[in-house]
Amino acid sequence: MTYQQTITEAGRAIGHEPTWHGIEAESVARMRLQNRFRTGLDIARYTARIMREDMAAYDADPAHYTQSLGCWHGFIGQQKMISIKKHFASTKRRYLYLSGWMVAALRSEFGPLPDQSMHEKTSVAALIEELYTFLKQADARELGMMFRALDKARATGDEMEAKRLEHAIDTYETHVVPIIADIDAGFGNAEATYLLARKFIEAGACCIQIENQVSDEKQCGHQDGKVTVPHEDFLAKIRAVRYAFMELGVDEGLIVARTDSLGAGLTKQIAYVRQPGDIADQYNSFLDCEEVDASQLGHGDVLISRDGKLMRPRRLPSNLYQFRPGTGEDRCVLDCITALQNGADLLWIETEKPHIGQIGGMVNRIREVVPNAKLVYNNSPSFNWTLNFRQQVYDAWKAEGHDVSEYDRDRLMSADYDGTDLGIEADERIRHFQRDSSREAGIFHHLITLPTYHTTALSTDNLAREYFGGLGMLGYVKHVQRQEIRQGIACVKHQNMAGSDIGDDHKEYFAGEAALKAGGAHNTMNQFAA
Repeated sequence: MTYQQTITEAGRAIGHEPTWHGIEAESVARMRLQNRFRTGLDIARYTARIMREDMAAYDADPAHYTQSLGCWHGFIGQQKMISIKKHFASTKRRYLYLSGWMVAALRSEFGPLPDQSMHEKTSVAALIEELYTFLKQADARELGMMFRALDKARATGDEMEAKRLEHAIDTYETHVVPIIADIDAGFGNAEATYLLARKFIEAGACCIQIENQVSDEKQCGHQDGKVTVPHEDFLAKIRAVRYAFMELGVDEGLIVARTDSLGAGLTKQIAYVRQPGDIADQYNSFLDCEEVDASQLGHGDVLISRDGKLMRPRRLPSNLYQFRPGTGEDRCVLDCITALQNGADLLWIETEKPHIGQIGGMVNRIREVVPNAKLVYNNSPSFNWTLNFRQQVYDAWKAEGHDVSEYDRDRLMSADYDGTDLGIEADERIRHFQRDSSREAGIFHHLITLPTYHTTALSTDNLAREYFGGLGMLGYVKHVQRQEIRQGIACVKHQNMAGSDIGDDHKEYFAGEAALKAGGAHNTMNQFAA
């Protein structure tokens, strides 16, 4: 609906009520346009369609991959999307990622926690709602500035500018984008997963990521001690999430099935086998077992039957069972195929390093069964990207017969190698990693889980060193405020960013000339006027 149509519609509603003479149709229209999404479900339906369209575009051309950064606060997500619109003029194929790790580390009432699902489960849904509240406020702020510019153009009689602004309002692109939200291992059984998924979706999430670890043994994907569950247990949770989407009318909602099997050598359960060769039997086939006979049984031993033989799975003092070493990749491939065949839309394979050959090798095997399989991939800060890629270049050059005698493979992180041919080649591979891996390894979505955690720490360290050191106030002025002004960072007008001008507009709608507005001549934000 266009701006003028929205005004007309509001005018009709006002006209039916004779006592509403103080309500202006154009003001109502502006408020409606500034609040395009009335509920989280509206957001979930809108963003699910975007993701589905983006997946189809990627299938047609892998150059159309998507990206996101993890955000731990609504303000961080808002500033990210404002920046994207400023620099690229569009939010197309740029999403938000909500990391369970950052919720645990930064948003729990218990204080900082490790990524082990110990934080309050509803804090994740609350962050989804917070992120979208801030994104909607970014819309309201930007549209409010356009409305003010429209009023100015009308007042000065600039009809061409007024028409341009009305067109810009009609074609306005929202800051609201898809969010991929981490539900960990579901925070309990399938019913708990369903209940929490509902909260996620009601808050606006169109895409939920769930992993195949045991809920009460959950570990960060980049830590040791991970324990997986049999496929049927995981598929029950995938179905629970799908039911939540469909119950709430978000039929296009997406599920990302994450497997931690590459780095998980343990399982808590032996899967229940109904018939030879079924999915449970395949899961159990990876167990580290030894053949035994009745005379070798120990008190309390657990046995399974395999091909007519008695087998004793290796059980640890923790009462966990161990998989055979070297089976991680095969288990990953089976996990992925099974998930896609049972309702998942996208895959997440948690790897120990960013290596296109390793990722692509697994994806190629998966695509032999599911040709359009696609990954969401964690470009993780847990990887030492510099060292990993320098070592990859070193190994490739050595295998090709290049002379690498001037390089010490174990010291390649050193700044001494920054300007070398090897260092430059490694940086180029990092720069093109997302493009190349999307083409060669089936990665549809690239995310960095914890980037804003690290940028906050780095920028705060720099400011603290300078402000509390010899630069004093110049440390803030030179490296923060002056840069905000010169780089056009909207937040330099922090009153405006926090909604002061939106509030002034509302005061004028509500009270007319009697409104006591904050944006007058004595507002110090005027020092930053464009």
